[in-house]
Amino acid sequence: MLAEDPALELLTTREMAEADRLAIAAGVPSLELMARAGEAVANVAGTMVDIGARILVLAGPGNNGGDSFVAARRLAEQGYRVRLALLGERSALKGDAAHFAMRWPGVVEPVGAGGIRDCDLVIDGLFGAGLSRAIEGVAAEAIAAINASGLRVLAIDVPSGLDGSSGAPTGPTIQATRSVTFFRRKPGHILLPGRTFCGPVTLADIGIPAGVLDKIGPRTFVNSPALWQAALPAQRAEAHKYTRGHVVVVSGPPESTGAARLGARGALRIGAGLVTVASPRAAFPVNAAHLTGIMLKPFDMPEGLAGVLADKRRNALLIGPGCGVGRDTCRMVEIALASGAAVVLDADALTSFAESSDGPADPVPFGFLPGLSTARAAGTDRLFGAIKSDAPRPVVLTPHDGEFQRLFGKFEGSRLARARQAAATSGAVVVLKGADTCVAAPDGRAAINENAPPWLATAGSGDVLAGFVTGLLAQGVPTFEAASAAVWLHGASAAALGPGLIAEDLPKALPKGLAQFSGL
Repeated sequence: MLAEDPALELLTTREMAEADRLAIAAGVPSLELMARAGEAVANVAGTMVDIGARILVLAGPGNNGGDSFVAARRLAEQGYRVRLALLGERSALKGDAAHFAMRWPGVVEPVGAGGIRDCDLVIDGLFGAGLSRAIEGVAAEAIAAINASGLRVLAIDVPSGLDGSSGAPTGPTIQATRSVTFFRRKPGHILLPGRTFCGPVTLADIGIPAGVLDKIGPRTFVNSPALWQAALPAQRAEAHKYTRGHVVVVSGPPESTGAARLGARGALRIGAGLVTVASPRAAFPVNAAHLTGIMLKPFDMPEGLAGVLADKRRNALLIGPGCGVGRDTCRMVEIALASGAAVVLDADALTSFAESSDGPADPVPFGFLPGLSTARAAGTDRLFGAIKSDAPRPVVLTPHDGEFQRLFGKFEGSRLARARQAAATSGAVVVLKGADTCVAAPDGRAAINENAPPWLATAGSGDVLAGFVTGLLAQGVPTFEAASAAVWLHGASAAALGPGLIAEDLPKALPKGLAQFSGL
Protein backbone atom coordinates (compact mmCIF):
# COMPACT_ATOMS: atom_id res chain seq x y z
CA MET A 1 0.00 0.00 0.00
CA LEU A 2 1.28 3.49 -0.84
CA ALA A 3 0.67 6.48 1.39
CA GLU A 4 1.19 10.07 0.28
CA ASP A 5 0.75 11.28 3.89
CA PRO A 6 4.06 10.22 5.49
CA ALA A 7 4.24 8.97 9.04
CA LEU A 8 5.49 11.11 11.87
CA GLU A 9 8.80 9.42 12.69
CA LEU A 10 11.98 9.95 10.69
CA LEU A 11 14.59 7.17 10.79
CA THR A 12 18.30 7.48 10.23
CA THR A 13 19.89 4.89 7.96
CA ARG A 14 21.04 2.92 11.02
CA GLU A 15 17.56 3.03 12.54
CA MET A 16 16.03 1.86 9.26
CA ALA A 17 18.47 -1.05 9.11
CA GLU A 18 17.42 -1.93 12.64
CA ALA A 19 13.75 -1.76 11.61
CA ASP A 20 14.46 -4.27 8.84
CA ARG A 21 16.31 -6.53 11.28
CA LEU A 22 13.54 -6.40 13.87
CA ALA A 23 10.88 -7.12 11.23
CA ILE A 24 12.78 -10.18 10.02
CA ALA A 25 13.32 -11.34 13.61
CA ALA A 26 9.55 -10.99 14.13
CA GLY A 27 8.89 -13.40 11.27
CA VAL A 28 8.59 -11.20 8.17
CA PRO A 29 10.67 -12.89 5.43
CA SER A 30 13.40 -10.65 4.05
CA LEU A 31 12.54 -11.78 0.52
CA GLU A 32 9.00 -10.54 1.11
CA LEU A 33 10.27 -7.11 2.22
CA MET A 34 12.40 -6.77 -0.92
CA ALA A 35 9.59 -8.00 -3.17
CA ARG A 36 7.17 -5.44 -1.73
CA ALA A 37 9.76 -2.67 -2.06
CA GLY A 38 10.31 -3.49 -5.72
CA GLU A 39 6.56 -3.64 -6.32
CA ALA A 40 6.19 -0.20 -4.74
CA VAL A 41 8.87 1.19 -7.06
CA ALA A 42 7.10 -0.29 -10.07
CA ASN A 43 3.78 1.17 -8.94
CA VAL A 44 5.21 4.69 -8.64
CA ALA A 45 7.02 4.36 -11.97
CA GLY A 46 3.68 3.45 -13.53
CA THR A 47 2.28 6.82 -12.47
CA MET A 48 5.13 8.65 -14.22
CA VAL A 49 4.97 7.11 -17.71
CA ASP A 50 2.39 5.32 -19.86
CA ILE A 51 2.29 1.62 -20.65
CA GLY A 52 4.79 0.86 -23.37
CA ALA A 53 7.20 3.59 -22.29
CA ARG A 54 10.93 2.89 -22.31
CA ILE A 55 12.40 2.53 -18.83
CA LEU A 56 16.05 2.19 -17.91
CA VAL A 57 16.52 0.55 -14.51
CA LEU A 58 19.91 1.05 -12.85
CA ALA A 59 20.82 -1.59 -10.26
CA GLY A 60 23.65 -1.35 -7.75
CA PRO A 61 25.56 -3.97 -5.81
CA GLY A 62 23.45 -3.80 -2.62
CA ASN A 63 19.82 -4.18 -1.59
CA ASN A 64 18.80 -1.24 -3.76
CA GLY A 65 19.95 -3.42 -6.67
CA GLY A 66 17.62 -6.17 -5.50
CA ASP A 67 14.72 -3.70 -5.42
CA SER A 68 15.68 -2.69 -8.96
CA PHE A 69 15.52 -6.26 -10.27
CA VAL A 70 12.06 -6.74 -8.73
CA ALA A 71 10.79 -3.45 -10.18
CA ALA A 72 12.26 -4.19 -13.62
CA ARG A 73 10.60 -7.61 -13.82
CA ARG A 74 7.25 -6.27 -12.68
CA LEU A 75 7.33 -3.38 -15.16
CA ALA A 76 8.28 -5.68 -18.02
CA GLU A 77 5.35 -7.95 -17.14
CA GLN A 78 3.03 -4.93 -17.29
CA GLY A 79 4.07 -4.05 -20.84
CA TYR A 80 6.81 -1.47 -20.37
CA ARG A 81 9.97 -1.72 -22.47
CA VAL A 82 12.59 -2.25 -19.78
CA ARG A 83 16.37 -2.27 -19.94
CA LEU A 84 18.38 -3.14 -16.86
CA ALA A 85 21.96 -2.01 -16.22
CA LEU A 86 23.97 -3.38 -13.29
CA LEU A 87 26.94 -1.79 -11.56
CA GLY A 88 29.24 -4.81 -11.20
CA GLU A 89 28.66 -8.46 -11.97
CA ARG A 90 25.49 -10.42 -11.35
CA SER A 91 27.62 -13.20 -9.84
CA ALA A 92 28.87 -10.81 -7.16
CA LEU A 93 25.39 -10.10 -5.79
CA LYS A 94 24.53 -11.72 -2.47
CA GLY A 95 21.48 -12.75 -0.48
CA ASP A 96 18.07 -11.51 -1.49
CA ALA A 97 19.47 -9.29 -4.24
CA ALA A 98 21.12 -12.35 -5.87
CA HIS A 99 17.82 -14.25 -5.58
CA PHE A 100 15.83 -11.63 -7.48
CA ALA A 101 18.63 -11.01 -9.98
CA MET A 102 18.36 -14.65 -11.02
CA ARG A 103 14.63 -14.17 -11.67
CA TRP A 104 15.23 -11.34 -14.15
CA PRO A 105 14.66 -12.89 -17.60
CA GLY A 106 16.21 -10.16 -19.70
CA VAL A 107 19.66 -8.94 -20.63
CA VAL A 108 21.82 -7.35 -17.92
CA GLU A 109 23.86 -4.45 -19.32
CA PRO A 110 26.81 -2.78 -17.62
CA VAL A 111 26.25 0.68 -16.18
CA GLY A 112 27.96 3.32 -18.28
CA ALA A 113 27.49 6.87 -19.40
CA GLY A 114 26.80 5.67 -22.93
CA GLY A 115 23.83 3.61 -21.77
CA ILE A 116 21.54 6.59 -21.16
CA ARG A 117 19.69 6.46 -24.45
CA ASP A 118 16.26 5.94 -25.90
CA CYS A 119 14.34 5.96 -22.63
CA ASP A 120 11.48 7.89 -21.09
CA LEU A 121 12.26 7.20 -17.42
CA VAL A 122 15.32 6.23 -15.40
CA ILE A 123 14.92 4.27 -12.16
CA ASP A 124 17.91 4.92 -9.90
CA GLY A 125 18.76 1.92 -7.73
CA LEU A 126 22.53 2.33 -7.74
CA PHE A 127 23.24 3.18 -4.10
CA GLY A 128 21.20 3.37 -0.92
CA ALA A 129 20.74 5.96 1.80
CA GLY A 130 23.72 4.86 3.87
CA LEU A 131 26.37 5.83 1.35
CA SER A 132 29.13 7.80 3.10
CA ARG A 133 31.72 8.14 0.32
CA ALA A 134 31.81 9.99 -2.96
CA ILE A 135 30.72 8.00 -6.01
CA GLU A 136 33.50 7.58 -8.57
CA GLY A 137 34.23 5.92 -11.91
CA VAL A 138 31.55 4.71 -14.28
CA ALA A 139 28.80 5.32 -11.70
CA ALA A 140 29.81 8.99 -11.41
CA GLU A 141 29.88 9.26 -15.19
CA ALA A 142 26.41 7.73 -15.39
CA ILE A 143 25.09 10.19 -12.80
CA ALA A 144 26.52 13.13 -14.74
CA ALA A 145 24.95 11.85 -17.96
CA ILE A 146 21.55 11.32 -16.33
CA ASN A 147 21.54 14.78 -14.74
CA ALA A 148 22.51 16.36 -18.08
CA SER A 149 19.87 14.41 -20.02
CA GLY A 150 16.77 16.07 -18.62
CA LEU A 151 15.13 12.64 -18.26
CA ARG A 152 12.63 11.93 -15.54
CA VAL A 153 14.23 9.97 -12.71
CA LEU A 154 12.64 7.88 -9.97
CA ALA A 155 15.04 7.27 -7.07
CA ILE A 156 14.78 4.17 -4.90
CA ASP A 157 14.99 5.20 -1.23
CA VAL A 158 17.15 8.29 -1.85
CA PRO A 159 18.94 9.54 -4.99
CA SER A 160 22.33 7.84 -5.36
CA GLY A 161 25.03 9.97 -3.80
CA LEU A 162 22.83 11.45 -1.07
CA ASP A 163 23.34 10.76 2.64
CA GLY A 164 19.91 9.76 3.89
CA SER A 165 20.56 10.81 7.47
CA SER A 166 21.91 14.31 6.82
CA GLY A 167 20.56 15.25 3.39
CA ALA A 168 24.10 16.12 2.27
CA PRO A 169 25.51 14.99 -1.08
CA THR A 170 28.59 12.81 -0.65
CA GLY A 171 29.80 13.71 -4.15
CA PRO A 172 28.11 13.27 -7.56
CA THR A 173 24.38 12.89 -6.81
CA ILE A 174 21.34 11.97 -8.89
CA GLN A 175 18.83 14.77 -9.35
CA ALA A 176 15.57 12.84 -9.02
CA THR A 177 12.13 13.83 -10.24
CA ARG A 178 10.54 11.70 -7.53
CA SER A 179 11.65 9.24 -4.87
CA VAL A 180 10.00 6.25 -3.21
CA THR A 181 11.06 5.08 0.24
CA PHE A 182 9.87 2.42 2.65
CA PHE A 183 8.25 2.26 6.12
CA ARG A 184 9.42 5.71 7.25
CA ARG A 185 11.10 8.68 5.61
CA LYS A 186 14.61 9.70 6.57
CA PRO A 187 15.86 13.11 7.72
CA GLY A 188 17.66 13.50 4.38
CA HIS A 189 14.34 13.50 2.56
CA ILE A 190 13.40 16.77 4.31
CA LEU A 191 16.66 18.51 5.23
CA LEU A 192 18.22 20.73 2.60
CA PRO A 193 19.74 20.23 0.14
CA GLY A 194 18.50 16.62 0.22
CA ARG A 195 14.89 17.68 -0.26
CA THR A 196 15.74 19.31 -3.58
CA PHE A 197 17.52 16.18 -4.84
CA CYS A 198 14.65 13.84 -3.86
CA GLY A 199 11.65 15.62 -5.33
CA PRO A 200 8.25 14.51 -3.95
CA VAL A 201 8.68 11.39 -1.82
CA THR A 202 6.17 8.53 -1.79
CA LEU A 203 6.17 6.37 1.34
CA ALA A 204 5.49 2.68 0.79
CA ASP A 205 4.23 0.21 3.37
CA ILE A 206 6.26 -2.98 2.78
CA GLY A 207 5.05 -4.94 5.78
CA ILE A 208 7.39 -3.81 8.56
CA PRO A 209 5.32 -3.88 11.78
CA ALA A 210 4.86 -0.44 13.33
CA GLY A 211 5.69 -2.02 16.69
CA VAL A 212 9.39 -2.06 15.84
CA LEU A 213 9.40 1.68 16.53
CA ASP A 214 8.88 0.98 20.24
CA LYS A 215 12.23 -0.80 20.31
CA ILE A 216 14.04 1.73 18.11
CA GLY A 217 12.74 4.79 19.99
CA PRO A 218 13.16 7.37 17.21
CA ARG A 219 13.79 10.94 18.39
CA THR A 220 13.42 12.78 15.08
CA PHE A 221 10.04 13.69 13.66
CA VAL A 222 8.35 15.47 10.79
CA ASN A 223 6.96 18.72 12.14
CA SER A 224 3.27 18.14 11.57
CA PRO A 225 0.13 18.70 13.64
CA ALA A 226 0.19 15.06 14.75
CA LEU A 227 3.28 15.92 16.78
CA TRP A 228 1.76 18.71 18.86
CA GLN A 229 -1.97 19.08 18.26
CA ALA A 230 -2.92 17.29 21.48
CA ALA A 231 -0.91 19.86 23.46
CA LEU A 232 -2.77 22.89 22.10
CA PRO A 233 -4.99 24.69 24.61
CA ALA A 234 -8.68 23.93 24.49
CA GLN A 235 -11.16 26.77 24.25
CA ARG A 236 -13.35 26.42 27.33
CA ALA A 237 -16.59 28.28 27.96
CA GLU A 238 -15.42 29.43 31.37
CA ALA A 239 -12.10 30.78 30.09
CA HIS A 240 -11.23 34.48 30.22
CA LYS A 241 -8.27 36.55 29.15
CA TYR A 242 -6.31 35.96 32.36
CA THR A 243 -6.54 32.19 31.96
CA ARG A 244 -4.96 32.45 28.50
CA GLY A 245 -1.72 33.97 29.70
CA HIS A 246 -0.13 37.41 29.59
CA VAL A 247 2.81 38.01 27.23
CA VAL A 248 5.36 40.78 27.66
CA VAL A 249 7.40 41.85 24.62
CA VAL A 250 10.39 44.12 25.25
CA SER A 251 10.66 47.01 22.82
CA GLY A 252 13.81 48.60 21.54
CA PRO A 253 14.68 52.31 21.23
CA PRO A 254 12.52 54.76 19.27
CA GLU A 255 14.16 54.02 15.91
CA SER A 256 13.58 50.24 16.10
CA THR A 257 10.23 49.58 17.76
CA GLY A 258 8.48 47.82 14.88
CA ALA A 259 10.02 44.38 15.47
CA ALA A 260 8.65 44.19 19.01
CA ARG A 261 5.19 45.16 17.80
CA LEU A 262 5.30 42.40 15.17
CA GLY A 263 6.13 39.89 17.87
CA ALA A 264 3.41 41.25 20.13
CA ARG A 265 0.78 40.99 17.41
CA GLY A 266 1.87 37.41 16.70
CA ALA A 267 1.49 36.50 20.38
CA LEU A 268 -1.97 38.07 20.55
CA ARG A 269 -3.20 36.38 17.36
CA ILE A 270 -2.12 32.92 18.48
CA GLY A 271 -4.28 33.17 21.57
CA ALA A 272 -2.51 34.90 24.45
CA GLY A 273 -5.18 36.57 26.57
CA LEU A 274 -3.18 39.78 27.09
CA VAL A 275 -0.06 41.21 25.50
CA THR A 276 1.94 44.13 26.84
CA VAL A 277 4.81 45.87 25.11
CA ALA A 278 7.35 46.92 27.73
CA SER A 279 8.76 50.12 26.30
CA PRO A 280 11.79 52.21 27.20
CA ARG A 281 10.46 55.66 28.08
CA ALA A 282 12.08 57.28 25.05
CA ALA A 283 10.20 54.89 22.74
CA PHE A 284 6.88 55.20 24.56
CA PRO A 285 5.31 57.82 22.24
CA VAL A 286 6.22 55.82 19.11
CA ASN A 287 4.72 52.63 20.47
CA ALA A 288 1.65 54.41 21.81
CA ALA A 289 0.92 55.75 18.35
CA HIS A 290 0.74 52.23 16.87
CA LEU A 291 -0.90 50.04 19.52
CA THR A 292 -4.56 49.48 20.31
CA GLY A 293 -5.48 45.99 21.55
CA ILE A 294 -1.93 45.51 22.77
CA MET A 295 -1.13 47.25 26.05
CA LEU A 296 1.90 49.41 26.75
CA LYS A 297 4.03 49.71 29.87
CA PRO A 298 6.94 52.16 30.23
CA PHE A 299 10.06 51.13 32.15
CA ASP A 300 13.60 52.26 32.78
CA MET A 301 16.23 50.05 31.15
CA PRO A 302 17.51 47.65 32.24
CA GLU A 303 16.59 47.16 35.89
CA GLY A 304 13.05 48.41 35.49
CA LEU A 305 12.11 45.20 33.67
CA ALA A 306 12.07 43.44 37.04
CA GLY A 307 9.18 45.66 38.08
CA VAL A 308 7.26 44.81 34.90
CA LEU A 309 7.68 41.10 35.62
CA ALA A 310 6.85 41.40 39.32
CA ASP A 311 3.22 40.76 38.37
CA LYS A 312 3.35 36.96 38.04
CA ARG A 313 0.33 36.94 35.78
CA ARG A 314 2.79 38.14 33.14
CA ASN A 315 3.96 34.61 32.53
CA ALA A 316 5.79 34.72 29.19
CA LEU A 317 8.29 37.16 27.76
CA LEU A 318 9.85 37.80 24.35
CA ILE A 319 13.04 39.80 24.18
CA GLY A 320 15.35 40.47 21.26
CA PRO A 321 13.49 41.80 18.22
CA GLY A 322 14.80 45.34 17.67
CA CYS A 323 15.95 45.47 21.28
CA GLY A 324 19.49 46.62 20.61
CA VAL A 325 22.81 44.84 21.11
CA GLY A 326 24.68 45.51 24.34
CA ARG A 327 25.01 45.11 28.08
CA ASP A 328 21.52 46.43 28.82
CA THR A 329 19.98 43.69 26.72
CA CYS A 330 22.16 41.07 28.44
CA ARG A 331 21.02 42.33 31.81
CA MET A 332 17.33 42.31 30.81
CA VAL A 333 17.66 38.72 29.61
CA GLU A 334 19.10 37.75 32.98
CA ILE A 335 16.24 39.50 34.76
CA ALA A 336 13.73 37.69 32.55
CA LEU A 337 15.34 34.30 33.14
CA ALA A 338 15.32 34.88 36.90
CA SER A 339 11.65 35.90 36.94
CA GLY A 340 10.17 32.44 36.49
CA ALA A 341 8.32 33.46 33.30
CA ALA A 342 8.68 31.49 30.09
CA VAL A 343 11.29 33.25 27.95
CA VAL A 344 11.85 33.43 24.19
CA LEU A 345 15.20 34.87 23.13
CA ASP A 346 15.53 36.12 19.57
CA ALA A 347 17.74 38.37 17.46
CA ASP A 348 19.55 41.00 19.57
CA ALA A 349 19.08 39.01 22.79
CA LEU A 350 21.26 36.29 21.28
CA THR A 351 23.79 38.56 19.59
CA SER A 352 24.26 40.57 22.78
CA PHE A 353 25.66 37.53 24.57
CA ALA A 354 27.66 36.44 21.55
CA GLU A 355 29.40 39.82 21.59
CA SER A 356 29.55 40.19 25.37
CA SER A 357 32.94 40.93 26.85
CA ASP A 358 31.93 41.65 30.43
CA GLY A 359 32.26 38.11 31.74
CA PRO A 360 34.36 36.97 34.71
CA ALA A 361 37.75 38.53 35.22
CA ASP A 362 39.49 35.25 34.42
CA PRO A 363 37.08 33.43 32.10
CA VAL A 364 37.62 29.71 31.90
CA PRO A 365 38.09 28.03 28.50
CA PHE A 366 34.80 27.00 26.91
CA GLY A 367 36.13 24.09 24.88
CA PHE A 368 32.84 22.68 23.60
CA LEU A 369 32.10 25.88 21.66
CA PRO A 370 34.73 25.71 18.92
CA GLY A 371 35.74 28.95 17.26
CA LEU A 372 34.60 31.30 20.05
CA SER A 373 36.91 33.96 21.42
CA THR A 374 37.49 34.05 25.18
CA ALA A 375 35.21 37.09 25.54
CA ARG A 376 32.43 35.52 23.47
CA ALA A 377 32.83 32.27 25.39
CA ALA A 378 32.35 34.20 28.63
CA GLY A 379 29.16 35.72 27.24
CA THR A 380 27.71 32.42 26.13
CA ASP A 381 28.78 30.78 29.37
CA ARG A 382 26.92 33.51 31.24
CA LEU A 383 23.76 33.01 29.15
CA PHE A 384 23.70 29.23 29.29
CA GLY A 385 24.41 29.30 33.00
CA ALA A 386 21.38 31.53 33.53
CA ILE A 387 19.21 29.23 31.39
CA LYS A 388 20.31 26.17 33.37
CA SER A 389 19.80 27.82 36.76
CA ASP A 390 17.56 26.34 39.41
CA ALA A 391 14.54 28.45 38.39
CA PRO A 392 12.50 26.06 36.25
CA ARG A 393 10.82 27.75 33.27
CA PRO A 394 10.55 27.21 29.52
CA VAL A 395 13.26 28.85 27.41
CA VAL A 396 13.33 28.96 23.61
CA LEU A 397 16.11 30.36 21.40
CA THR A 398 15.14 31.30 17.84
CA PRO A 399 18.32 32.06 15.86
CA HIS A 400 18.78 32.24 12.11
CA ASP A 401 22.05 30.89 10.74
CA GLY A 402 24.07 34.05 11.34
CA GLU A 403 22.89 34.47 14.92
CA PHE A 404 23.44 30.78 15.52
CA GLN A 405 27.06 30.91 14.42
CA ARG A 406 27.73 34.03 16.46
CA LEU A 407 26.32 32.39 19.58
CA PHE A 408 27.40 28.77 19.24
CA GLY A 409 30.40 28.87 16.93
CA LYS A 410 30.94 26.52 14.02
CA PHE A 411 29.08 23.37 14.97
CA GLU A 412 29.49 20.73 12.29
CA GLY A 413 26.85 18.71 10.48
CA SER A 414 23.36 19.21 9.14
CA ARG A 415 20.93 21.81 10.45
CA LEU A 416 19.37 19.01 12.50
CA ALA A 417 22.69 17.99 14.06
CA ARG A 418 23.62 21.60 14.84
CA ALA A 419 20.24 22.37 16.42
CA ARG A 420 20.48 19.25 18.58
CA GLN A 421 23.98 20.09 19.74
CA ALA A 422 22.93 23.66 20.52
CA ALA A 423 19.93 22.50 22.58
CA ALA A 424 22.10 20.14 24.60
CA THR A 425 24.72 22.86 25.12
CA SER A 426 22.37 25.69 26.06
CA GLY A 427 19.68 23.80 27.99
CA ALA A 428 16.99 25.51 25.90
CA VAL A 429 14.73 24.43 23.05
CA VAL A 430 16.42 25.73 19.91
CA VAL A 431 14.56 26.79 16.76
CA LEU A 432 17.22 26.97 14.04
CA LYS A 433 15.39 28.88 11.34
CA GLY A 434 15.58 28.30 7.60
CA ALA A 435 13.65 26.66 4.78
CA ASP A 436 14.16 23.42 6.73
CA THR A 437 13.73 24.88 10.22
CA CYS A 438 14.72 22.41 12.94
CA VAL A 439 13.31 22.45 16.46
CA ALA A 440 15.47 20.62 18.99
CA ALA A 441 15.00 19.99 22.71
CA PRO A 442 17.72 19.29 25.29
CA ASP A 443 16.29 15.79 25.78
CA GLY A 444 17.17 14.85 22.19
CA ARG A 445 13.78 15.23 20.52
CA ALA A 446 13.83 17.12 17.24
CA ALA A 447 11.37 18.09 14.51
CA ILE A 448 12.15 19.11 10.94
CA ASN A 449 9.75 21.52 9.24
CA GLU A 450 8.83 21.23 5.57
CA ASN A 451 5.84 23.53 4.98
CA ALA A 452 7.57 26.93 4.76
CA PRO A 453 7.24 28.52 1.31
CA PRO A 454 10.11 30.59 -0.15
CA TRP A 455 8.21 33.86 0.13
CA LEU A 456 8.38 33.59 3.92
CA ALA A 457 11.92 34.96 3.63
CA THR A 458 11.01 38.58 4.32
CA ALA A 459 12.00 41.12 6.95
CA GLY A 460 10.12 40.73 10.22
CA SER A 461 8.75 37.24 9.65
CA GLY A 462 11.06 35.86 12.34
CA ASP A 463 9.74 38.44 14.82
CA VAL A 464 6.21 37.19 14.20
CA LEU A 465 7.38 33.59 14.66
CA ALA A 466 8.95 34.47 18.00
CA GLY A 467 5.63 36.02 19.02
CA PHE A 468 3.77 32.85 18.02
CA VAL A 469 6.08 30.78 20.23
CA THR A 470 5.69 33.15 23.18
CA GLY A 471 1.92 33.26 22.85
CA LEU A 472 1.66 29.47 23.00
CA LEU A 473 4.01 29.29 25.99
CA ALA A 474 1.82 31.82 27.80
CA GLN A 475 -1.13 29.46 27.34
CA GLY A 476 0.76 26.60 28.94
CA VAL A 477 1.76 24.62 25.86
CA PRO A 478 4.91 22.55 26.63
CA THR A 479 8.09 24.09 25.28
CA PHE A 480 9.02 21.69 22.46
CA GLU A 481 5.42 21.43 21.30
CA ALA A 482 4.91 25.21 21.46
CA ALA A 483 7.99 25.85 19.33
CA SER A 484 7.09 23.13 16.81
CA ALA A 485 3.47 24.26 16.53
CA ALA A 486 4.49 27.90 16.07
CA VAL A 487 6.91 26.99 13.28
CA TRP A 488 4.30 24.92 11.44
CA LEU A 489 1.54 27.53 11.82
CA HIS A 490 3.98 30.19 10.64
CA GLY A 491 4.60 28.20 7.45
CA ALA A 492 0.92 27.43 6.97
CA SER A 493 0.00 31.11 7.29
CA ALA A 494 2.62 32.04 4.71
CA ALA A 495 1.44 29.33 2.32
CA ALA A 496 -2.13 30.58 2.61
CA LEU A 497 -1.08 34.14 1.82
CA GLY A 498 1.05 33.36 -1.22
CA PRO A 499 3.85 35.34 -2.87
CA GLY A 500 4.10 39.00 -1.97
CA LEU A 501 3.36 38.61 1.71
CA ILE A 502 4.96 40.92 4.24
CA ALA A 503 5.47 40.17 7.91
CA GLU A 504 2.43 42.21 8.95
CA ASP A 505 0.22 39.82 6.96
CA LEU A 506 1.19 36.71 8.90
CA PRO A 507 -0.83 37.34 12.10
CA LYS A 508 -3.87 38.18 9.94
CA ALA A 509 -3.65 34.83 8.15
CA LEU A 510 -3.17 32.80 11.32
CA PRO A 511 -6.86 32.36 12.32
CA LYS A 512 -7.56 30.22 9.23
CA GLY A 513 -4.70 27.95 10.17
CA LEU A 514 -5.89 27.69 13.76
CA ALA A 515 -9.48 26.99 12.77
CA GLN A 516 -8.67 23.45 11.60
CA PHE A 517 -7.79 22.37 15.14
CA SER A 518 -10.73 21.50 17.31
CA GLY A 519 -8.82 22.49 20.44
CA LEU A 520 -8.69 26.12 19.39
